[in-house]
Amino acid sequence: MSLSIKGKISSKLSVENGTSKAGKEWKKQSFLVDTGAQYNPEICFQLFGEDKIAMLEHYNVGDQVEVSFNLSSREWNGRYFHNIDAWKIEKIGVESSTSEEMEEPPVFDTPASAEDDLPF
Repeated sequence: MSLSIKGKISSKLSVENGTSKAGKEWKKQSFLVDTGAQYNPEICFQLFGEDKIAMLEHYNVGDQVEVSFNLSSREWNGRYFHNIDAWKIEKIGVESSTSEEMEEPPVFDTPASAEDDLPF
């Protein structure tokens, strides 16, 4: 199941790092997206790993984005903890080369005399 939501980046939190029980280094960064909803408009997403954190470097606070994410839950000592893991961020509302522009046929200027030389 693929989930996504649109909104404005309202905050980029600082990068956190640590070491797992297995001795592996990890990094994560969280960011907030304001959806503009009436109730609970801000959602906190997390990016886990350097490659995912690098995605956020291309965006600034105030950018309109669409975030694709996964939800996960895990139990620890009878309590459940939830993660909202972003895996794709796309800027929305930006003009760029689209397939619409590419579909228009090219226009060639043909001299009037060349049109009269056609054999049919």
